[in-house]
Parts: sequence; C-alpha cells; structure tokens
Amino acid sequence: MTTRRLAPEAVQPSSFAFNAENAEWAKRQIAKFPEGRQASAIIPLLWRAQAQEGWLTRTAIEGVADMLDMPHIRALEVATFYFMFQLAPTGENAHIQVCGTTTCMICGAEDLTALCEKLIGPAHTVSADGKLSWEEVECLGACANAPMAQIDSWVKGGFHSDYYEDLTVATFETLIEGFRKGDYPKPGSQTGRFASEPIGGATSLLDDHAEAANASVAIAISEGAT
Repeated sequence: MTTRRLAPEAVQPSSFAFNAENAEWAKRQIAKFPEGRQASAIIPLLWRAQAQEGWLTRTAIEGVADMLDMPHIRALEVATFYFMFQLAPTGENAHIQVCGTTTCMICGAEDLTALCEKLIGPAHTVSADGKLSWEEVECLGACANAPMAQIDSWVKGGFHSDYYEDLTVATFETLIEGFRKGDYPKPGSQTGRFASEPIGGATSLLDDHAEAANASVAIAISEGAT
C-alpha cells in the first residue's frame, strides 16, 4: 500500500460547503441509512465533494465528517485509503487515469503513459496550462478492451467519469487535446466496438447490437454530455 498524504496546507482552501444542489443530494443519500448509521454515506459524499471541487480537500473531508457526525480521523482514513479520491489539485478540465496492469501493459499502456508525460508532464502534477493531470492506476476491469483509461472531466457544464477503451497513441492524443480544449469526447471504445465483442465485430446475438452504443455510453449521449 502506497502512503497517501493530503496536499500541503499552502494549497488547501480555508473552507468547504456543498452548493445548493449537492447539499440536497447529500441529504437524500444520508436519509437512505437508519439513525446512527449515517457514516455509511461517507464514500458517496466524499465522491460528490470531489466532483464539485475537482479534488478532495482537507476542509471537504472534515466538512463531510461533520455532516455525518464522524470524527475527522475516520473520514481521513477513508479518503486516504481509496485511490478514487484525489488528495491534491488536478487539471481544471480533466484528470486521466491510465490503466497499467498486465493486459493493458501488454497492449500498449506504456506508450500511453509516455504520451501523457510528453503532453501533460510528470504523473501527479498539473500541466503548465492548468488544464490536465494524469496518473497510472491498477486494473480498472476493462481488460477485454485494453489499453484503456478512466477520465474524470469537468467540461461542458458538469462532472463526468468515463471509460475510454481500445486506445492507440493516435486516438489517445486526440482525446487529450480534446479535453485540453474543453471538449467532451465520446466515451467507450474508440474503435467502434459495441462493448467487448470481438475486434472483428460481433458474430452472434446480432439483434442485441441494434443500438448505436452500449448502455453507459448511451446514457452519456442521452444526457447531452457529448
């Protein structure tokens, strides 16, 4: 387990508060749990705080702990344990998580991380223009569509966390520069695969491929995010 620490005090904001929409959302999440068990809402509330702020600040962690009547240290334990929580500032437009585990590595992930270093800079730092950041992560569970990356973005008026699969250096560079400009590229397979069908196309259950995209991508399209 890698030691994970909060960002230096110099970059920490002095306060945190959910905006009105997120505050109402948080109340609904807390209400799902019986009295005395509100702490069970810690992960979704921390995730929402990160989505709002771009990263998980100390004041956000402590603020969520106060909402759930938890000691600050308990919330800090959760935030520092899960790698889904970014404990330092990320890119203004997007934070890119490149899978580097076996299948993705064999299929070219090392070329993708090299491209990130070239176009963005060292891992866990923000690009010179402030727009992007990146890191290498462990298996994200999309091995059949390797290599791939999960990209958290704050463009087009909202927060999105999507998988981008079947990447090549060329398509990945297009994605990176798209996010840098504030675009929201279509998530999912970048070669047009429906889900995890064979590279050469589906050979069975053809009626199940009537839709233009699989479920998660279809939802993103229906919400007008792309």
